[in-house]
Amino acid sequence: MYLIFGLGNPERQFDGTRHNIGFDVVDLIAKRHEIKIKATKFDAYAGEGFFNGQKLVLVKPTTYMNLSGQAVRDFVRYYKMPIEELIQKLVVICDETNLPVGHVRIRQRGTAGGHNGIKNILYHLGVEEFLRIRIGVGKKGEGWTQAGHVLSRFSKSEEDKAVQGIITAADVMEDIVRHGAAFTMNKYNTKNTESEQTKAEGESDDAAD
Repeated sequence: MYLIFGLGNPERQFDGTRHNIGFDVVDLIAKRHEIKIKATKFDAYAGEGFFNGQKLVLVKPTTYMNLSGQAVRDFVRYYKMPIEELIQKLVVICDETNLPVGHVRIRQRGTAGGHNGIKNILYHLGVEEFLRIRIGVGKKGEGWTQAGHVLSRFSKSEEDKAVQGIITAADVMEDIVRHGAAFTMNKYNTKNTESEQTKAEGESDDAAD
């Protein structure tokens, strides 16, 4: 069984914002596998389904981003997931301002890296070892606060990249279920590193001109 949490903020005013990209990925996975997401007794919307012989539990916490750990803790307890399974079977999908828009990176452990949702999850779980699928939403521009940036929507020039990031993140989750975390990290993290290096080389050539 996989517990899959997409992070975001409830209420329609936050739909489509950078901070809610985790919600968007969960919605896409639910659509692909015909999983109905509905209100639960916990502070979250959730649904259960199956893919590749594995049970998937999709969760969208409604505690607001900074208190995401409460819902994660409640679902881990409800499904009685042992600590030793967290590293392979608990997955958190969230935005990442240190990645270009649409780029996806998978991590299996680590600190919050400045992300308040992850920080709260770490606090409530008491462990750092669980999978994170991080989707790039870009760095804040000049004159923007960090909060203003993550609560903003993607510009027209960013929209296609953001959609591709959502699709890629859903593909990543399916590959984790099919092939495991190690295979998936090697496949996608290597691809993104090569892409970022090519982009940097191109910018260097432009500067030289």
